[in-house]
Amino acid sequence: MKAIPVAVALAALLAACSPAKKEAAPNALTPIRFATDWRAEAEHGGFYEALAEGEYARRGLDVKIVQGGPGVNVPQLLAAGSVDLGVGSNSFIVMNLAQQGVPVKAVAAVFQKDPQVLIAHPDTGVKTLADLKGHPILLGDASVTAFWVWLKAKYRFTDDQVRKYTFNNGPFLADKRAAQQGYVTSEPYTIEKQAGLKPVVFLLADNGYPGYATMILAPDTLIAKNPAAVKAFIEATAKGWQDYLNGDPKPADALILKDNPEMTQDVLDQARAKLKSYAIVDGGDAKAGGIGAMTDARWQTFFDMAAGQGVYPKTLDYKRGYTLQFLGAPAK
Repeated sequence: MKAIPVAVALAALLAACSPAKKEAAPNALTPIRFATDWRAEAEHGGFYEALAEGEYARRGLDVKIVQGGPGVNVPQLLAAGSVDLGVGSNSFIVMNLAQQGVPVKAVAAVFQKDPQVLIAHPDTGVKTLADLKGHPILLGDASVTAFWVWLKAKYRFTDDQVRKYTFNNGPFLADKRAAQQGYVTSEPYTIEKQAGLKPVVFLLADNGYPGYATMILAPDTLIAKNPAAVKAFIEATAKGWQDYLNGDPKPADALILKDNPEMTQDVLDQARAKLKSYAIVDGGDAKAGGIGAMTDARWQTFFDMAAGQGVYPKTLDYKRGYTLQFLGAPAK
């Protein structure tokens, strides 16, 4: 389960550390350093599939995937010019970019549903999210300023329920009343494998949580100077995800296992199956707009929710955090 980074670099950092790019030779591939938000995993499968199958190269790009990990802040890497494109884990990151005036935008949303879940013990009377009111809930620090805001607004959860989550399942397993955050593609499987119990899992997106996830972030400088490269990356990525989910995932899995030797094939297989069964990638706006689709209406719904809880001023120009210019016709 990845931590959700919410701090973003200041715009001044981008101005001070803008990347010095080498001029590409005629007909040469455009180099793109693409930062993910965690170690290589099935949640990045479509990016690796596009790389393995040559989809990026076919569109004139020489892509290098720079995997993330604990403490990696993708918006900060973009602002410092250390990478050219990167993954935005959740919609709060995009709103933070807009609020802090960082010239980086979301250009596509690979995950139509944020994979965040709350996990509870079986046979404790917890059958809905609302039943968790009053229960201790293990959350990472960043989650308290992200999806916890929505949970409090919708279910009237209170801050005294929050317990520290250190990305270790032990405290959850030790307390049957407790619930824990996680990703639908990760923690439920590891808990079942570790403890032999099948937890109760609530996907926040299927309960009304409106955020996108795994967005492609691009600096304004790249959008202005080489929009064709941004569009090519999005199109190749969409093809990669289509093939990873519906075709042969072995090319991507081989690269993932090479980049992240701690990953195992069984974890990849179950995560890919859940990405499909929960329509994480091809549900939502992607049904009409294709993989990566975003809409103004969905962003407004998210912003209204967050601003309504005081996270952002209602006067914020949140549209500075994303652009639809590289996507097809907006989904209705």
